[in-house]
This record gives sequence, structure tokens and C-alpha cells, in this order.
Amino acid sequence: MQPAQQRPAPSPKGPMSGDIGGALDRTQPGLPIKRGRAGTMTHDYKRHGTTTLFAALDVLSGKVIGQCMLQHRAIEFVRFLRRIDKATPAELDLHLILDNYAAHKAPAVKRWLARHPRFHLHFTPTSASWANAVEGFFSQLTTQRLKRGAFRSILELHSAVDDYLARHNADPKPFVWTKPVDAILDKVTRAKQTLESLH
Repeated sequence: MQPAQQRPAPSPKGPMSGDIGGALDRTQPGLPIKRGRAGTMTHDYKRHGTTTLFAALDVLSGKVIGQCMLQHRAIEFVRFLRRIDKATPAELDLHLILDNYAAHKAPAVKRWLARHPRFHLHFTPTSASWANAVEGFFSQLTTQRLKRGAFRSILELHSAVDDYLARHNADPKPFVWTKPVDAILDKVTRAKQTLESLH
């Protein structure tokens, strides 16, 4: 394995896999927005299945590599790692920021990583998904495309996600932390003190 310092500076990529929810179809059509009245949406729905979106955000460019899959097991995660491998320049070391989901640490994943030494996995602490920049992308996807959507099938949901990814990547914006580092570290310290005082 070549030492990382002999390679170009790493492009921080962080795949974060997470459920993006289900293909939901409202039981009745909503009413459109009219002057003086907000649009409405029925609270009940029919569920047509769920999916998982694997996504990798390049924080320097803002581009996202994404792929919807029906399950979230090690085999799907390795498939997504292959996609990242093909989509990024071979000379870069890739630092992936992930949650602690068991599929990310499975033997099949470890074997794949052993054969691909440019991949470096970093795991966020439990309940610290906010530390992963791709969560902001998930939030935007949810609020801008999925939250008020009605999807009659998983294929419709996948199509909506793929369309959103294409539009996002047509004009990506670099990820920028808006909170100062000191404020983040202070919050982490306070949270740790609170947790320790509970025991």
C-alpha cells in the first residue's frame, strides 16, 4: 500500500447510507395552494414498499454519487463501494465517513476493502449523524422532493431520487460548515458531560 502522503490530497467523500423512506401514495389527492389558503395533503397514505439510498458526497465539489437499493446489507454496500471506485480518479485516496451500521463492518466489506487500499473508513460516533456532511443532502432531498410526494411504486420513488440527483449534480455547491469549530466542540463536550452525569 502506498502511503497516503505520496498521493494527491484526498478528496473527502463520505458515503452515508440511510433509509430515505417508502413509496407512499396518499389515499386522497391534496388540494392545491390557492390565494389565502395553503395547499393540503391527506394525513393517511398507502405504503408501497421502502428503499435505501446509498450516497457519497464530495464535500469539495458538492457532487453526490447515489444509488437506491431495495436492501441495506453488506452485498449492497460493496456494490455501492464499487460504484464509487469507478466514479472517482484512481490516484485519489478516498476517506469515507459512515455511520456504525453493521453492514458497513461485515466480513465481505472488510475483504473488499483489503483489496482496495485507497478506501479509508471513518465511523461517526453513535447518535452523531450530524457530523456526516451527506446528512444535509438527505435533508434537502427529503424536503425538496420526497416529503410532499406521492409514489405509487418503488420504481417511481427511485425515479424521483435519480432525477433529484441529476439536477443536484448539474449545479453542485461545495459543502461548507456554518457553525464554528469551537461551537461544535463545546456542544460535544456539554453532551458528553450530560451523558456522564446520568450514570
